[in-house]
Amino acid sequence: MPVEKRPEYLRLPVVSHGAEFLVQGYLMRRNVLTYKAPPNNEGYDLICIHPDPRKVTRQIRVQVKSRYASDCDRGFPVKEKTFTAFDFLVVVFLNIGNFTRKGESVTGRKEPEFYTFPLDFIKEHHDKSSSWEKVRTRGADIERYKNDIGFELIARALGIDYPSRPLAAAQP
Repeated sequence: MPVEKRPEYLRLPVVSHGAEFLVQGYLMRRNVLTYKAPPNNEGYDLICIHPDPRKVTRQIRVQVKSRYASDCDRGFPVKEKTFTAFDFLVVVFLNIGNFTRKGESVTGRKEPEFYTFPLDFIKEHHDKSSSWEKVRTRGADIERYKNDIGFELIARALGIDYPSRPLAAAQP
């Protein structure tokens, strides 16, 4: 009986690790003070606080998930047991190319997309029927969590106003 060959999975640890730094950079761009958790920390990857030490009231724990393929199914694995360890989950669709078929992967390359999901969204779309325990986003209305709009959810949760110059005092 011939042995069926299992598909090889393409692992890109540098690309995957870079997703955490991308999220950290975008949060800091929004003036959210963001620290990386220790490597292999269970449940969250980033810790966010208010940048003004006099206004720090809480910390936000962020788990980062990434998918490198532009043609992925838009789902990502999250174990139910980690639900108590994070406040938001940011999934980064890195979109480095199409990988579902063999051949040229540059096709499909585009800008990364970020989606900042609150824990309630993760629980609602979590499918624990398989060992992967995936969150399925296909068909869900996720535009309100995309890119800057999503990062704003974390900033608001921390009470961080959007950076702006103070208004000049009126001259008498």
